Amino acid sequence: MEIRRRFSQDMEDLKIEVLRMGALAERAVDKALQALFERNSDLAEEVIEGDQEIDLLEVEIDKRCLRLLALDQPMARDLRFIIGCMRVCINLERIADQAVNIAERALYLNQRPALPHQPLMEQLATISVEMLRKATSAFSNGETSQASEVCQMDDTADELNLKILRHFIDYMIGEVQSVDRAVNTIIISRCLERCADLATNVAEAVVFIVEGVDIKHYCQP
Repeated sequence: MEIRRRFSQDMEDLKIEVLRMGALAERAVDKALQALFERNSDLAEEVIEGDQEIDLLEVEIDKRCLRLLALDQPMARDLRFIIGCMRVCINLERIADQAVNIAERALYLNQRPALPHQPLMEQLATISVEMLRKATSAFSNGETSQASEVCQMDDTADELNLKILRHFIDYMIGEVQSVDRAVNTIIISRCLERCADLATNVAEAVVFIVEGVDIKHYCQP
């Protein structure tokens, strides 16, 4: 019984650490977007400087998972949970990297005249952040229904990114002097679309943990 209690506590500690990483990744994306939309370069610098904490946490979680696999030889859902945690963390770290990319582009854009307001960028930012929040909530609660919602939202993010790309291509044709700023904005849009894809991967990992469904195919139409 003592061994089982220790294992249960180790699993709970693992979940807490993954959720902490999710919160840090979400905060990084929020700050990066605030830096972009409010032209706040101090926040952009905070995102860049804070990325190391997330990287180190991923390494620590990976070690925890490997230790549990080696020492306890878990089976069934326990095994899926540990493997799922490793997959979740990989994607959270990549989301944090996208936040850094956005922050770096924001630093560049904030030093130059602002482009005309583009509501589609805000829409894509909103849906990407919402997908991340839903995905981490699904992990916290073991809710496959929330995970499914994230998967369904991904197409909308893809469509918005494509519309933004088309808009700025047209814009650059008439505003040649703004090409560098428009290109950086397109890259930010791509980063947000990538965040949405990575949030979908997190959602798929939740389904794998709860139901044992092949995560590579769960969100396919």
